[in-house]
Amino acid sequence: MKQPNAPQSGADLLAGTVHALQGGLTSLPLSTAHTNIDTWQETLQQSGIPELQDIDRELGNLQSLLSDANGIDGEAVGQSLDILGTQTLQAAAHATPDAQTALRALGDLLLQHGAKLK
Repeated sequence: MKQPNAPQSGADLLAGTVHALQGGLTSLPLSTAHTNIDTWQETLQQSGIPELQDIDRELGNLQSLLSDANGIDGEAVGQSLDILGTQTLQAAAHATPDAQTALRALGDLLLQHGAKLK
């Protein structure tokens, strides 16, 4: 059994992110988005896989866009989600077979939400 504060596995994090995005961007509290981005950045940084560092950097960009004191620029967020979707689909091609389906679903959701904001 998992400890209440135990780190999420990659599969759990992936499933949780897909589930959250399926509800739509407006159903996701900003604080939850920030926490999810932080968790993904930590996971990607600890992976040691150089190809994932571009995703990490774009997540940092998205985090900055969502934290802008002048308000959130929907078009810029849409562009960031589009980049993340494309990067995620590229990563899916090199992932283990059990992760490919979920990564493709995440990539598709990011692209869909990005297109709605652009």
